[in-house]
This record gives sequence, structure tokens and C-alpha cells, in this order.
Amino acid sequence: MSENVVHLHKPTDPATVDETAPTVLTVVPEPAPVRPVPLWVRSGRAVKRVATDERTKNAGRVVVRHGAYIAGGARIVARRTWDGRTGSRYERMIRTAEAAGNLEAAEEWEERLQRFRAARHHRRMDLLHSPVEAAKGLAVGTGMSIGVLVGLGVVMAISNGDVKDVVTPLSATIDFIALLIRIVQVVWGPLISIGPFLALLALWAVGSKQQAAPQWALPARVRSSEGELITPSIVVKALRHLGLSALRKAIKDMDDGGAAMLSPIVMAGCGVEVDVLLPLEVSTVEVQQRRRKLAENLSRHEHEVFITIPEAARTVRLWIADSGALDEPIGPSPLVTDETMTADYAKGKAPWGQDLRGDAAELSVYQRHLLITGRSNQGKTAALRALALWVALDRSVQFWLADLKGVGDWSMFEGVADILIEGPSDDHVIQATEMVEDAVKEMNRRIEVRRDDPAATFPPLIVLVDEAQKAFMCPAVDDQKRPYGGSKATSRYFMAVRTIHNQGRAVDVLMWQGTQDPTDQNLPKLVREGAHTRASLVLGSESQSKMALGDKAVEDGAAPHMLRQGLDKGTLVVSTDGIKMPKGQSFITVRTHFIDDEPAAEVAARAKALRDGVTTLRAVERGEQRDPLADILTVLGAEKRMLTQDVIKGLSALDTEAYGRWSFGDLTRVLDAAGTEAKKSHGRMVVRTEDIAHALAERDADGSTSASQ
Repeated sequence: MSENVVHLHKPTDPATVDETAPTVLTVVPEPAPVRPVPLWVRSGRAVKRVATDERTKNAGRVVVRHGAYIAGGARIVARRTWDGRTGSRYERMIRTAEAAGNLEAAEEWEERLQRFRAARHHRRMDLLHSPVEAAKGLAVGTGMSIGVLVGLGVVMAISNGDVKDVVTPLSATIDFIALLIRIVQVVWGPLISIGPFLALLALWAVGSKQQAAPQWALPARVRSSEGELITPSIVVKALRHLGLSALRKAIKDMDDGGAAMLSPIVMAGCGVEVDVLLPLEVSTVEVQQRRRKLAENLSRHEHEVFITIPEAARTVRLWIADSGALDEPIGPSPLVTDETMTADYAKGKAPWGQDLRGDAAELSVYQRHLLITGRSNQGKTAALRALALWVALDRSVQFWLADLKGVGDWSMFEGVADILIEGPSDDHVIQATEMVEDAVKEMNRRIEVRRDDPAATFPPLIVLVDEAQKAFMCPAVDDQKRPYGGSKATSRYFMAVRTIHNQGRAVDVLMWQGTQDPTDQNLPKLVREGAHTRASLVLGSESQSKMALGDKAVEDGAAPHMLRQGLDKGTLVVSTDGIKMPKGQSFITVRTHFIDDEPAAEVAARAKALRDGVTTLRAVERGEQRDPLADILTVLGAEKRMLTQDVIKGLSALDTEAYGRWSFGDLTRVLDAAGTEAKKSHGRMVVRTEDIAHALAERDADGSTSASQ
């Protein structure tokens, strides 16, 4: 019996099929039946997808927004009409003035209300007589018009010789009136049809202008609240949601909804200012501690809201910037734009920048020690240099200057400063310390002169040290093992600065310092508290702010630690009596003018032109061999002659280590060796520049001859 084999899978290569191999049956399972998704589920998903689509949301916002514009416009028009027909506007202003405690304004608005009511009563009384008067006027007007038309017709009839012309003007007038009636009949129907639409369009325009729609339905640029105007209701709402339960409850219990807390909101530079009288249960500190929350409630960034404490009890003063206004530059310094500007150290004020209100911030430096601190690369040197450039335009002011950064920020003072030290090494710190100690000696000399002659006056001497933290942190010690840095009584730099702080201003010897990131180690307490003008750029913590400005300024709202690193360059919080600030305020925020290196050099060049050939003495590196004769010529500078004691003093300032103990005998020894001598002029011993230059020329010539031989 033969078997029939059924191949379930056709072989791809018949030649390789093994006829004797058993047949393999492959069973493919049937796929599971797909359960249909119910219609209501699919419909729900579709509805959800459509409802959550951004295009649907935008369309919904558009519909709600424009509908709300019409409803809001109707409400606004109705309220305006009601205000115009009644005295509600005046009554509302009276309540607001009384809530603010402004009784004079309340009396003025009450007087206006009385005048309005009297005028309204007069108009209503006139309405009782107006129908009779109107009827009489209509009758008289009609009669006169007919008479004029008939008279005109008589003239036409006489002119034309036709008696029918007498009624021609009257007939033409009647025809014209009939034409107007027909036009009204034609237009009246469409006007009645489109009139409501025109009215709705007018209401929509009013509502659109006033943004009378829910916040969520407004366009995205409006929903962001950028540039939102500050109104009393917005301020009260921001305070109510500040997270202080006592404040929220007090506002809720007030009859006027919290308006009594606010003073009038006034324009203040690139923002507005308002005083807030807090309820008894709320302290000013609680509001200060919620500065960020308050700024967010006002639709502002934290740096755009400043909270200060005025003299009035339980009151905080809010300054709220226009959105983005503080990110705009304030413009160039008058020192750069006005080439004719000069300075007056005693009576003038330096044009330093602008305050937050946009007013010019001008600083008096007269007999005031100065300290500027802040983080690195935030504009400290630029702010300090701007003041020095202005003072340099007063030719009577002397500068002794040490730049312990040494990258050329102060190089333009070559020819302006009598001493200029530039460099970051310990040797430069030692030279700066000796410079400050020489200033102490000069201060003591002036005090001795003043003691003998109370009427004696002295040129102002400003001793300026930039990057002063290097001096306080310097580990070097002198031959007596006294440290140059540190904050103890043995520290040479610390004690020299303290001595100038204690007595210097009496004889116009002033200490200006710029330093970074204040700590008790790099800016000791006694030094920072000795400055009359204290200013700070951005800092890292509130404790550093107290170091920089003092506890009182920070307690009153000063917050350099709230400034933005990198974004608020040149913005200083200043505590001083040398700048104009609102009454009762202990600090002010100043956005300083930035003067770049090139314009700074131009201002310094103008200062040099005002001075009589100042020769800047530059300190040299330790261990360098001095040339006394060349140094004497350096000290003489552009002078034709100089008193011997002034020459010795200049040599000591040039290098204290080399010339600090020089006497007249040492000077005579050097001059004799050079083949010259000091001579008398008007009874006093002087050194002549011509003699020193001739002696140097002969010495150089002799040296050249010896070298050639």
C-alpha cells in the first residue's frame, strides 16, 4: 500500500530535500482576538486630546478674553456714567484721603463734592422751566425762519418779475426737509440692525484697553506681568499674601481693605516709592526677611525691590523698580563728557553715579576716610579710581598711592601722584607699609606745626592703598620681628592705618582703602570702623555686609549680599554723611559711572596739566643698588632748586630703607664726591638741579672714557 506524503512547506532548494526524512508539522497559534476599545473610551481620549492641545487652550483664551472685554467694558462704562452723574467719585476720594490721613486733601474733595451737588441741583431746577422755554424758542425760531424765507422770496420775485417766486425759498426748504426724512427712512433700518454691533464694538474697545479679562485669559506677554504698573491694590495684595497671618488678618479687618497702610505712591527715578505703615502685630523685620516673596508678589525680581526703614515707627519704605530698568546702563561719567570740569576738595562733590531714583549721586570726600569693599571683579577699583580722578582735578591735593594688584589700573597717576607703588609681592606690601608710616610722620609734623600756629593750613594728602587685604595678610616681618601684616598692636600696617584714622583728618591726611571679601583677618574691625565713608559691592553673606557697612545700615535694610554677582557690577551700597540721601535713611544704593582705562588716562592727563610738573617717585625692588646722585635728580624733578631738607625728605619717600636715616651730612658727602655742593638762596641751603645734572653728565662722560681705554 502506497503512502501519499503532503509537504506543508515547499522547499526552497528541491535538490537538497531528503525524501526519507519525516515530515515536520508546524502549528502556528492563532493570534488572540483584539478587543475593540469602547466608543466612549475613544471619544473621551479624543476629547481630552483636543481639550489639552495648546491650540485649543489658545482658542479658549481668545473666546473668553474677548467676551470678558465686552462685559468688562460695559461695567467700566456703567461705572464712569454713574461717577459722572453722581457724587460717588468725590466720596471715594474723600474716603481714600481720610484713610491715608491726608485731611487737607479730604477737605478739598469735600468742597468739590459740594460744588458738584450745587451745580447738579441748579441743572435739575432748570429742567422744570426748560419745556416752556423750549416751546417758546421753537415758535419764535420757526416764525423768524419763515419770515426770512418769505422775505428772500419777495426779493427774488421783484428781481425776476414773477410773483410765484415769493414762495420758492419756502418750497425749497420744505423739499429739503422731505429729502432728509426720506434719507433717515432709508438709513434707519440698517442702523437699527448694526447699531448693537457698533455698541458692542465700543464696549470691547474700552474693555480691551483696560485689560478687563481674567488673568489666565490674557495674552502670554501680559500674563507674565512684565512691566505691570504698581497700584495701591497691587501693593496691598502683595502684602496680604506675604505669609504673615497677623498682617493678612489686619488687612482683612480694615474697612478700606488695607489702603490706610499706604502713603501716596510717587514716581522715584526708574521706579516708584511708597511707605507702608504696618499694623501693631507686624514688625518691620518680618517684612524685610520676606523680600523675595514680596518682590514676586509684585511681579518683580528680588533685586528690583528695596526695603528700607524710615524714621516713622512701624513703617517700611518700598522702592519698586520698573521691570528691567536696573539692567540698563546709566551713561558716561561727567568727568569724561565735560572736559572743562574741575574739582574742589573742600566744597565740591565727586560725580560718582546715580541713585536708584535716577538722581545724580555726588560724594563729598572732604576730611573723610574711605573704605570700599566687595567681591573680586565687581568694579571696586573702578569705583575707587573714579573718585581719585575727580579729586586729582584739584591741583592742591597730593596723592601717595599703592596698587597691590599691580596690573596697571593706576598707571595713569604717573605724574599726578607723588608716590606710586605697583605690584603684588611682599616687597611691594612692605613699601606700601612704609609709605603709610611716612604719612604718619607727615601727619605728626603737621600736628606740631598746627600746635605752634593754629591758623596753619596744609595741602590735602590722600594715602590710597588698593587691594589692602594683601597688606593685612602679609606674612613678612622686619628686623625687630614685627609683622607687617596682621591685626595686632605689633602689626606695622595696621597700626599706621589706625593712627591716621585717629588723627589724620584734623590736618587733612586721609586714608583710602579698597579691599576684597572682608573678614576679621583681612579687614580688622578697628580699621573698617575708622572709615567715615563705607561702601560695598556684592558680597556673599549678611555677616560680610555688616563688616563692610556696620550693623545699623544692614538692620535698616542695606543688603549688598542681595546684589547679583556679575550682573550688578559697579552697584554700591554706601553708608556715609557725605552723600545726599532721604531723611532718616542710613545708607543709599549707587550705580557708579564706569570710566575705562583710556578715558581715565585722558582725565589724568587733564589733572597733570593743572599741576606743576609732579615727579612721581616709584619704589624699587629690594636689594637693588641705589644711585644717590641719580635719585637726587629724580627728587628734584622739574624744580630749578629745592631746599636740602626737602631733598632728604624726598629721598626717604623714594626708599626708606636706603635713605630713611639720612642727614645733611650724608647729602653733603654725596655732593662732594660728585664735585658739587649745596648753595645758599635767600639765606637757606638749596640743591640746584643744574648742578646735579652737570655732575651726572661729567660722571657718565668719565665712565665712558674709562671704558673706552
